[in-house]
Amino acid sequence: MQSNVNKNEFIRYDEGAKRYSMCKHTFMKLAQEAHAVYKINRLTLVNTRVFEEYLESFRV
Repeated sequence: MQSNVNKNEFIRYDEGAKRYSMCKHTFMKLAQEAHAVYKINRLTLVNTRVFEEYLESFRV
């Protein structure tokens, strides 16, 4: 069985805040607004593909 998901397509809040150079709270808020959050039991992951598309909507 082969998966179409890249290894780094899903990240946690701490890693995402570091990757996008923002505080954890801001990253969490933006990820939720982008509907990029997946919750599996107590694990929360953010889909970076969806998140980056949402960020592009703020481009000036």
